Amino acid sequence: MTDIDIVNIRRLDGNLLLVFRELMRTRRTTAAAQRLSLTQSTVSHALARLRDLFTDPLFVRRPHGLEPTRRALDLAPRIDALIDMAGMVMSGDGGFDPARSDRRFRLAAAEFVTVLIGAPLVTVFGREAPHASFAIDYLAGRATLEALRRGEVDLALGQFLTLPPGFEAERLYEDRYCVVARRRHPTVKGRIDRRTYAALPNVFVGLSGETGITDSTLPSPRLVSTVALVPRWLTALTMVAASDAIATCPRRLAQHLAKPLGLQVIDIAFASPRFTISAVRRAGHVDAGLDWLLASIRAALR
Repeated sequence: MTDIDIVNIRRLDGNLLLVFRELMRTRRTTAAAQRLSLTQSTVSHALARLRDLFTDPLFVRRPHGLEPTRRALDLAPRIDALIDMAGMVMSGDGGFDPARSDRRFRLAAAEFVTVLIGAPLVTVFGREAPHASFAIDYLAGRATLEALRRGEVDLALGQFLTLPPGFEAERLYEDRYCVVARRRHPTVKGRIDRRTYAALPNVFVGLSGETGITDSTLPSPRLVSTVALVPRWLTALTMVAASDAIATCPRRLAQHLAKPLGLQVIDIAFASPRFTISAVRRAGHVDAGLDWLLASIRAALR
């Protein structure tokens, strides 16, 4: 057998797998012990057994916590799948019961997608999965796919132009860029041309950051009156709401925040093709819980 021989299978128990998973998630023995309702010494003893079983340190102590080794990163998605499969077997019907699950789902998502799904997911979890939770990280590009491959996140949400082997994508929605300005802006009234766009002070979001979205038909920040470059969409929009600057952002985000922030949403007559937002997961990974989460995300985006 690969990775674990039959002798080692006899030495393996479910508690060891659970300890491994929580150490991957929390990177601290104290936090893992708390989440598993175990003592810290019990978790430390389980880690020693795991190291012996896999003949690898698995986790190395660093100032910021435990750092997984390459072996641990390779094992993580397979151990997750094994735990999920065991849960389905024990449930009797192979399904996922959100009402009983205490799972913590891990997502990597573009900030503007998080704004759209965050509140609806909180409501769904409170109503259907009161013991479960979710955590969202802002990652981009290769970092997102690498975290997904290593099992550090369960699902990635954003724009993915190409995917390497080992991943599968589901289209969630299409979007396009628009311009936002405060409602009582002295110059912008419903439409904007290229000259006005370039002349007005612009607040740009670092598009090489977590969003991963670029649009070559839009003027480069080097060719317009850039007043600020910020890392987050919410920062940009709140700056625009309180000034005469404008910002370019995904239209669904703009529509979502226009009323509470006092913004007008303006079509860009000279540019703005559509782009697709997808959910990406590891290919061939059977996970009823993730299926439930994806259904909840689709509902939130309708």
